[in-house]
Amino acid sequence: MRSTILLVAALSAALGVRTPAQCPPKPSAPLVGAAQRFEDEIASFEAADRISPPPKGSVLFVGSSSIRVWPDLKADFPNIDVLQRGFGGSTLDEVDHYAPRIVLPYCPRLIVLYAGDNDLAEGRTPEQILADFKTFVGLVRPPMPKTRIVFVSIKPSTARVALLGKMREANALVRSYIATDPSLTYVDVFTPMLGPTGIPRGELFQSDGLHMNAQGYAIWRGLLQPVMSAPAR
Repeated sequence: MRSTILLVAALSAALGVRTPAQCPPKPSAPLVGAAQRFEDEIASFEAADRISPPPKGSVLFVGSSSIRVWPDLKADFPNIDVLQRGFGGSTLDEVDHYAPRIVLPYCPRLIVLYAGDNDLAEGRTPEQILADFKTFVGLVRPPMPKTRIVFVSIKPSTARVALLGKMREANALVRSYIATDPSLTYVDVFTPMLGPTGIPRGELFQSDGLHMNAQGYAIWRGLLQPVMSAPAR
């Protein structure tokens, strides 16, 4: 019996067959300097996973603080296995760096990604955001070819009105790229979060003008619900 199991495993490896249980974590190279700022958060996720391993095939929310502080994420999407892995005020390249540790091990059926907001605030260009998103897709595709990826557009905020032009440009670049790949989905939260004069709607944000309140998250929930409930393609 044991020899039969070993033979099947060997044939599967030779044919490149990969099952959900075979999505192993891959170590990331250590970050240095300021980029190391979120290592403690990532290590906390890993420690929690060792105690209570999340189920494979869930919907993974990953990205910056808009994901991290979503207060009722699981309750907002009942009857769906949701995993919340937002960390700090992360940038898209930091999500890329930590993906082998907090994305790939979970073998999610769908990934909801929000990042790019902080990138622009730190001086990165829309072209860099597109390049970093392509990197993320390239990390996910080889081990999980059937996993769908949802890019939530960079949101407008009253604290970052000066960046609206760059937000529009970055969103347009990513949206055009996503249009070339049916396994990718673009969700536009930018447009419905603007008022009639083109200024971010202040009632959607907390007092800092950056992080959303319940009204802001209600918009996101309404836009993401049909995407998350859609059958796999």
